[in-house]
Amino acid sequence: MSKKYSRHGPEPRKHEPARPEAAVAGGVAAEVLPQGAYALLAGYERRSLAHDPGVPEQIEAPGLWRAIGFRVGEHHFVSGIDEISEILMSPPPVTSIPSTRSWMLGVANVRGNLVALVDLKQFLFEQRTHVTGRARVLVVKQAGGNVGLLVDELIGQRNLTDADRAGAEGEADPGLARFVTENVNVGAVRLGRFSMVELTRTPEFQHAAL
Repeated sequence: MSKKYSRHGPEPRKHEPARPEAAVAGGVAAEVLPQGAYALLAGYERRSLAHDPGVPEQIEAPGLWRAIGFRVGEHHFVSGIDEISEILMSPPPVTSIPSTRSWMLGVANVRGNLVALVDLKQFLFEQRTHVTGRARVLVVKQAGGNVGLLVDELIGQRNLTDADRAGAEGEADPGLARFVTENVNVGAVRLGRFSMVELTRTPEFQHAAL
């Protein structure tokens, strides 16, 4: 095929936009992963885009109660999203405190802040939590500083409506009734509405010393 010429000579090549570098494996281009601090920021962005907070009508709908679900042993609980200030994806290293209750695991340094770490299962049911990859720490504000509650598993965000709570039942276990204001059946799962405020105000919880 012959080249086209204008009166002024060969036509200039059109400028092509630069393409991002790619590593090719087996004929498929793979995006080069960012490095360093940029990788961390990119990870935050991906997780943020993957999270669907819902449209404003869903968030502000009358009668909608937004909560965080978690599991302690065989019990599934939900607490108001405004009662939990932070979720740690893994239990931090702790420094034990002598002469304290068995459920008081110690104190942890979380980004320069000292947080008391409590085994919630041990406090509620006198059973030690076996830490697995699903264990999480719910950070709750209380008078005098934050406290971290070790739980078996995080269920995630739950939105309960007035219709969901129409058939709510009370808590039969007197040990839990202090903190669980009602139980709601969502499908096959029974969710106890757990008050973090009542937990942190309980005298037993406030006095961890022997």
